[in-house]
Amino acid sequence: MQVGEDTVKYTQQLSPEQLWARPCGNASIGFHLLHMSGVIDRMFTYAAGQSLSAEQLDYLRRESIVDMELDVATLVQNLQLQIEKALQILAAVDPGTLTEERFLGRKRIPTTLIGLLFHAAEHAQRHVGQLLVTARCLK
Repeated sequence: MQVGEDTVKYTQQLSPEQLWARPCGNASIGFHLLHMSGVIDRMFTYAAGQSLSAEQLDYLRRESIVDMELDVATLVQNLQLQIEKALQILAAVDPGTLTEERFLGRKRIPTTLIGLLFHAAEHAQRHVGQLLVTARCLK
């Protein structure tokens, strides 16, 4: 929820050029917004014990591609929708299953359900921090 609040706060006034700018070679804000949505989606897919779909793999490949057709409002709205979807899934999680084994990625790195859920939140929050630094550089 904090990720959603912070992205709205720090991206409201960005122009399309600022959205895709890479000051000092840092990742663009557009990348961070795409990546946060993707990470949440991927971690919840693994948490459900599933592999990524072809669509998810394509999304992952496109996260770092500049797309001037995408604007801040669309990217933030997509992230908000992904967060809402995650919250609905979390509400249905049986706490007794949190330590069940799950696997991360194509290498099937062993982890737990709670490990994947925590990673989704922690990884997204880390990218908010990077987004904030980039936004401050652009002012």
